[in-house]
Amino acid sequence: MTRKTATEYQPVAFDPRAHAAKKRKSDPAFRAAYDEMEDEFAALAALLHARKDAGLTQADVAERMGVSQPVLARIESSLGSRKHSPSLATLRKYATACGKKLVIRMV
Repeated sequence: MTRKTATEYQPVAFDPRAHAAKKRKSDPAFRAAYDEMEDEFAALAALLHARKDAGLTQADVAERMGVSQPVLARIESSLGSRKHSPSLATLRKYATACGKKLVIRMV
């Protein structure tokens, strides 16, 4: 067995959900900001779940939508940043590309 040196890459485990849960408990400003974006997080999770469930990469979905992979990356990232939220037509194309149907619910 070889020993790692200080210059070798050593990834650090990070669990963003656990980190956010911990931070929500200890920081009221973080909790308020996080809770305000709950619907964006849910929408992003739905997109990523649909893509993963279909066994597709960003490049696969982009090709099926007729856009480039960087455009698709911006679509996915826009939900978490509240900048340039995708239109319903874009979400419908994304769903279709993943073999899904877009359904919107209010609860």
